Amino acid sequence: MLQKLWLYHTNDLHSHFENWPKIAAYIEEKRQVHDQMLLFDIGDHMDRVNLVSEADYGKVNVKLLNQLGYDGVTIGNNEGITLPHDQLDHLYENAQFPVVLSNLFEKGKRPSWAKPYHMITMENGLKLCLLGVTIAYTPVYEKLGWNITDPFDSIRDMLQEVKGQADVIVLLSHLGIIHDREVARDFPEIDIILGSHTHHLLEEGEMDNGVLLACAEKYGHYIGCVELTIDTARKELIEKKATVQSVDQLISESDEAITTLQQAERRAKALMQEKVTTIESKLETKWFDDSPLPQLLTDAIKDWCGADIGMMNAGMVLDSLEAGIVTREEIHRICPHPINPIRVTLTGQQLIETVQRGCEEKMEQLRIKGFGFRGELMGKMLYSGLSYTLEEGEAKRVKDVFVHGQLIKKDASYTVGTVDMYTLGSLFPHIRDHEHIEYFMPEFLRDVLTWRLKEAT
Repeated sequence: MLQKLWLYHTNDLHSHFENWPKIAAYIEEKRQVHDQMLLFDIGDHMDRVNLVSEADYGKVNVKLLNQLGYDGVTIGNNEGITLPHDQLDHLYENAQFPVVLSNLFEKGKRPSWAKPYHMITMENGLKLCLLGVTIAYTPVYEKLGWNITDPFDSIRDMLQEVKGQADVIVLLSHLGIIHDREVARDFPEIDIILGSHTHHLLEEGEMDNGVLLACAEKYGHYIGCVELTIDTARKELIEKKATVQSVDQLISESDEAITTLQQAERRAKALMQEKVTTIESKLETKWFDDSPLPQLLTDAIKDWCGADIGMMNAGMVLDSLEAGIVTREEIHRICPHPINPIRVTLTGQQLIETVQRGCEEKMEQLRIKGFGFRGELMGKMLYSGLSYTLEEGEAKRVKDVFVHGQLIKKDASYTVGTVDMYTLGSLFPHIRDHEHIEYFMPEFLRDVLTWRLKEAT
């Protein structure tokens, strides 16, 4: 006899709660239609850019997952490395679903809230094994007191452990599309990979080496569905296909989800009214010129990191601060990024090349997506303890660079306090490729800004 099993999945919501009531209503409707259905989330459900998730460190996200009756989740980097250790350790204490995550450890043991795999037995006797792994940002996890292991090694170990126990194997993967394809190539015994992290949309799935890859983009724009056809007599998977549902096309909204979010917003607003300090005059922000507030943060990063030089793009600060009382909400509004300070050591020559790259017009105008940045564009590169002159002409060519008033020495070494966004992508290769990057965690840039504002008053 052939039966259907429906796997619905969400990923990379990033606390875009505006779409959640429609998602909740859709899932509730599907539960009335399908005899056998499971629901999974593949991580980055939480993002502290949202005031609600910032206020309670993601607890409201878990509440929403509970309300909708998720059957399993894994974590993304936003849960894993933007929360302080203790906050992540308590995030899922009231979870009514398994957190499946095999490659995270603390002092040689998996945290109590994480399961290496999860077995689900359906009403028809079919046994489904759920695996889960997340991307290994090793130095960052270590700085937070966790040990993250190679996800491929972890998948291999788990497959060996569950061998012969399951009829269907599903991997919740917060690794990204490139790694998912590698997993499919290396582990054809996996039936379905539900993906995330790189925000890719696979409208009809992707078949790689007999493994079905599925992903539903980002921000709750889509809900993913994998439809399985099972021969129940032989406990055999006959067919698997993937689709997505655009949330924009949905009309119904969940009253329960709306009420929960409204209550959470009121609570967050109240919590975030906490006074940070009082400033006597406006601290202005300009993205393409010198201005006091971004410069204040650049100076603070240098001092926080104990570096010779501070370096930060002005676009990191989204707005000015008006004179008067400054609250946590205001600080969060102007600096919402889950970005941490770092310290690296560069030679004088590397520093000259980095300054030159930061001067380029295309760099100032660059619109950034990802890397933790939640602003619009880079803006002017600001420095603390460093100045430079330009050659004459329209092209911005660096002539001389000075560190604390002294001409830079090309073969000397200088410590630079800057932001971890520069360790990703192709923005500043000398910083990205550095062998020894010191991360300052769990503090975000807004915590450094808060520290400096309090210190100044």
